[in-house]
Amino acid sequence: MQRIWNIATPNQRIQKILSSDLGISKILSQLLINRKITETKKAAKFLNPRLNDLISCDNLPDISLAYKRIRGAIKNKEKIMVIGDYDVDGLTGTALLVSTFKKLGLEVTPYLPHRINEGYGISAGAIKEAVAKKIGLVVTVDCGMGSDKEIRELKRLNIDTIVTDHHLGGEGNPCAYAVVNPKRKDSKYAYRDLSGCAVAYKLAQKVSHEQLREDLDLVCLGTIADVVPLNGENRIVARHGINLFPHTKRPGLISLIEQSRIKNGSINARTISYILAPRINASGRIDSAHISLELLMAESKTQADELAKKLCSFNSRRQQIQDKIFKEAKDIIEKEVNFKEHKVIVIARSGWHEGVLGIVASRIKDIFYRPTVVISIGDKECKGSARSVSNFHILEALLECKDILSKFGGHKRAAGLSLQRGNINLLRQRLNRFAGQRLALEDLLPCLDIDMELGLGEFSEKLVDEIYSLEPFGEANPKPVFFTRRLRLKSRPELLNRNALRFWVTDGEFTYKAIGFDIAHLKQRLEGGSSFDLAYTLELDNWYESSAIQLKVKDIRFV
Repeated sequence: MQRIWNIATPNQRIQKILSSDLGISKILSQLLINRKITETKKAAKFLNPRLNDLISCDNLPDISLAYKRIRGAIKNKEKIMVIGDYDVDGLTGTALLVSTFKKLGLEVTPYLPHRINEGYGISAGAIKEAVAKKIGLVVTVDCGMGSDKEIRELKRLNIDTIVTDHHLGGEGNPCAYAVVNPKRKDSKYAYRDLSGCAVAYKLAQKVSHEQLREDLDLVCLGTIADVVPLNGENRIVARHGINLFPHTKRPGLISLIEQSRIKNGSINARTISYILAPRINASGRIDSAHISLELLMAESKTQADELAKKLCSFNSRRQQIQDKIFKEAKDIIEKEVNFKEHKVIVIARSGWHEGVLGIVASRIKDIFYRPTVVISIGDKECKGSARSVSNFHILEALLECKDILSKFGGHKRAAGLSLQRGNINLLRQRLNRFAGQRLALEDLLPCLDIDMELGLGEFSEKLVDEIYSLEPFGEANPKPVFFTRRLRLKSRPELLNRNALRFWVTDGEFTYKAIGFDIAHLKQRLEGGSSFDLAYTLELDNWYESSAIQLKVKDIRFV
């Protein structure tokens, strides 16, 4: 599908100011402008994120209440249960709080709900175990905002609850002892987009009276994996956390990096997002997330090696299950979905593994560029995951269907839901009716955001270094994309693995190597001899101990 190129409008006035004030190129200045950074002071902080610029944890809502309650638990030798979510954000935050509480002399029980058997949040199983272990205080990580009923039950049982979370919803939590969440409506915290792990980190700092900089590897891992905006405080903890990885003392991370065959010193946001995070998530998708928690908290390399092997095995199994379901889902779409009528794809089948539905929905959304709901049909209840395109708020759409849903939650781009089998067709009709009122045809065309136009003669290793000063790349700070007009092929395209092409491009004066994935279908057209506009990212190819600039193709537009 041909993508719409959204090319940012250059601002030469601000380019000149930033370039002069900071001693940077006008290209880097424009990249900062595109990321809504237009003031010299803010640009300097973005380029050189400092730990001293982190906001004091004292500014988080209810953190003083939480502190007093936890210090009271230490004094009274109460038992604490930490209930975390089963994804990387929840797991890293749980590991951080459990280790902090143990250092303070508390007896701590971690509890992670089973994704399929219990679902998200505080479960009945957690409450039952809290009673059995005579827990006096429950602290949540990356969950709890929607658990009013369960918190009320804990209070009835004389167990206090401190919620640490970063999700919207359950604003009151009237029965909770404290709710530490920067997104609360009454929050005055200056940065609202902290990950769940980062909120737990702030609480750990408060109760320990320490900066805990050695824990930033965990905070970085949870922050990048949760796809929160990588600006503000998130950028600071992610940048400094990545710098810790080559020196981490955690046996679990060392073993996982080794088992994943990541080269020493090459940890960045991409390797975390696409290599480490999926392996840590895999145990919760396929079995119990406790295996990943054990890895993060492992104290010996021998134990960590065994757990890391298990996670890599789980990840391979997850990929197999995911690929099978994805193929079946595509078959259903080809037979049943009418794209003239269906702006939202809703597909369902019995027996689909619930742990990978979100991944499958995301892949389908990317291919067909339509909001997608993938549902596993169960004997009594059906569970599903939804993923959406940029111009469609999937949670608002599900709110319109709340009377036919047993349970749902999420945000603009992703959500989870459960419903009765008899309501699946009705859900499909309702979502498409809602989308029909809000989505124009152009909203269903994929877009590519492009930072600026460059000529091949503007390339240099200094420019690449400047681009990489913007790392870590991710949500709200994507890797810069450039384009060059009217290039021609310099060499015959070479077909590589993974449907990829490698070829050389030229403007008549300068020539560079380009590599593109999933573009093998363009091989004949490239060989046809016509000129083309190329959208790409710039990177250094360090093969054979030498470095050369190469273009990683994002899209090709034939002239």
